Amino acid sequence: MHALDVLGDPVRRRILELLAGSEHSSGEIVKVIHVEFGITQAAVSQHLRVLRDNGFARVRPEGAKRIYAVEMAPLREIDQWLERFRGQWEPKLDALATEVARGKRNRQLAKG
Repeated sequence: MHALDVLGDPVRRRILELLAGSEHSSGEIVKVIHVEFGITQAAVSQHLRVLRDNGFARVRPEGAKRIYAVEMAPLREIDQWLERFRGQWEPKLDALATEVARGKRNRQLAKG
C-alpha cells in the first residue's frame, strides 16, 4: 500500500495524530476513535494493523496491553516527496500572511 493511501483514511490519520502526542494502548485508541467515528473495536484494530504493516506505527506488549507509538520514517518520506510541491504554495501562503497582517494593521489604525 502506498503511503498516501495509508494516510488517505481519516481514521488512520486521527490515530497517527493521537500517537504523535504520546504512546497509547490499543484500548485508549479504541475509546477515542469509537467516540469520534462510531466504529467498532474490530474496525479500529484493522486500521492499527494497516498502520503497523506499512511502518507508520510500532507496537510493544506491556503486560496484557499493546502499546502503540508513531514511527516517523514513513512520515519523513512523505515530507520529502511533498518538498517538490512546497515551492508552489509557500509563496502564496507568505503573501496571504502579509495581507492578513496588513488588514490587522489597517483596522488598528482605523480604531485609533
